[in-house]
Amino acid sequence: MRISRRALSIAFAASAALFSASGAMAQTVLNMANWLPPAHPLVTNVMKPYADAAKQATDGRVTINIMQAPLGPPAAHFDFAVNGVADITYGVQGYNPGRFKTTNIAEIPFLGDTAESVSVGYWRVFDKTLRKAGEYDKVHVLGVFTHGPGQIFMKGRDVTGAEPVKGAKLRVGGGIVADLVKSLGGVPVEGPSSKTYEIMSSGVADGITFPFESVAFFKLIPMLDTALVVPGGLYNTSFYVAMNKAKWDALSDADKKAIDSVSGEALARLAGKAWDAADTAGKAAMDGKIKFVTATPEQVKAIEAGLKPVVDAKLTETASTGVDVQAALAEMKAEIAKAAKGQ
Repeated sequence: MRISRRALSIAFAASAALFSASGAMAQTVLNMANWLPPAHPLVTNVMKPYADAAKQATDGRVTINIMQAPLGPPAAHFDFAVNGVADITYGVQGYNPGRFKTTNIAEIPFLGDTAESVSVGYWRVFDKTLRKAGEYDKVHVLGVFTHGPGQIFMKGRDVTGAEPVKGAKLRVGGGIVADLVKSLGGVPVEGPSSKTYEIMSSGVADGITFPFESVAFFKLIPMLDTALVVPGGLYNTSFYVAMNKAKWDALSDADKKAIDSVSGEALARLAGKAWDAADTAGKAAMDGKIKFVTATPEQVKAIEAGLKPVVDAKLTETASTGVDVQAALAEMKAEIAKAAKGQ
């Protein structure tokens, strides 16, 4: 039986349409909620490369779409992942006071001088130990990491004395840093990073707690003249990247495995390197405009003594989740040291 050219054309067109439809069905688009300016290094140098890596790892089957407009305030983003308002979210655990007790272990002072080493160490301990506390059971965790070592920036104050921040109103982002500032005699003024310019320009705060990167990015250099640099960092801020559980469960095993390959420690390392590069650029932007004062050994000793009650209280809080906090802290420090050596 002969088949006409017209029949062949119709059959070919139908097959092509079916192939195209099945290809479209095979592609999954995941919307990532975003609350930072699109030009922020966390977006351009972490979330976008991560999205690209996920797409490449899945051979284009999964695409992460980073949303341009915020769906709500930063503190709401974890629940956006829980409830499926967005497929993927990222945020700062400290924006939800009291909700995430295990993050204290990554935010205490003097952990390390690079975001990469602390972030990688943090992920390893989270994956092995901290996730067992159940704080993230309602989502699928793609990664945790920290920004670079947090320092103190002020204007018109002498930071060389024994009590460099006593009486100063300092913007903090929540979490352990608010208690640290209070224990050093300062007055914490809480607010997300996106509101820092408003807080400083209105005179609500005398200074800020920030990594080097953020001072430059949020255009705060003209409002400051001095930085107190604490070796190992006065604090770290913990971040999460979370995915709606139903969306994760709906992915194929192959796509889950592919996304896992660029998440976890790979994402922690990507984020840490990006923060370190941004901190280097931020510090360079302050050159000649902000005076860097490295805390003396005597100051560090006094800061350590002043912060001990807060650190002890925060670690006790972590222990309340069932985590062996001393073992986890020892593991964290060991993993940070290994990561700092490139291991």
